[in-house]
Amino acid sequence: MTGHPDHSALVRRLRAAGCVFAEDEADLLVAAADTPAALTALADRRVAGEPLEHLLGWVEFGGLRVAVEPGVFVPRRRTALLVSAAEAVAGPEPAVVELCCGSGAVSLLLAHRLRPRWQAAADVDPAAVRCARRNLAGPGVPVYEGDLFDPLPAHWRGRLDLVVANAPYVPTTAVGLMPPEARLHEPTVALDGGSDGLAVLRRLAGDAVRWLAPGGHLVVEVGESQVDRLCADLVGCGLTPTVTRSAELDATAVTARLG
Repeated sequence: MTGHPDHSALVRRLRAAGCVFAEDEADLLVAAADTPAALTALADRRVAGEPLEHLLGWVEFGGLRVAVEPGVFVPRRRTALLVSAAEAVAGPEPAVVELCCGSGAVSLLLAHRLRPRWQAAADVDPAAVRCARRNLAGPGVPVYEGDLFDPLPAHWRGRLDLVVANAPYVPTTAVGLMPPEARLHEPTVALDGGSDGLAVLRRLAGDAVRWLAPGGHLVVEVGESQVDRLCADLVGCGLTPTVTRSAELDATAVTARLG
């Protein structure tokens, strides 16, 4: 339908609603719609503020198509830095866990790139767990429901080589300032990191020292303004932090080594 008058009208409507990549979005919506009525319904929902990824049912992440269901956190492009930082410190056939996994996008990419000897993911949100299990069924990665390390098999305590997490790090007072796509359509538990944004990351660091093997690494995403405070907390837990930044992705990742 590209070049069709209806397509042009759709682009204008999306652009007027504030969609920066209106032409690309129009192409994707047209491809997803079986009928003109279905396209109108999708366009109405997009203009009303629903995330494009929830409407399509998928997002491209690291070259893979990842299923994303309504009410589940949408993987951001910037999180590619988290994956790269994890790859940089992973040894051969590592034991890997992703916490706060959301859709499981990071785990899916790491399953393809690292060939872990053991891998699992976990999230506290039942909707995220359901979506992640769908995405990770192919590589056979189990997804557990529960808070951080709590649901993991106890015999992996002290044996993990790599723990990766895109944990919530938005300060509570800033959640209401986020774009409507996020604050209205993604779970607050995936966004709200407490008063300074680091509450979950501090708990994660404190627990990680009991689950990592000697020489193992914790890799997390964080806001640039939070780096110094987080690194101080990591040192206090007995971890040695290293910061990785990407201007292109507008992203910051912190890698912390045990021992």
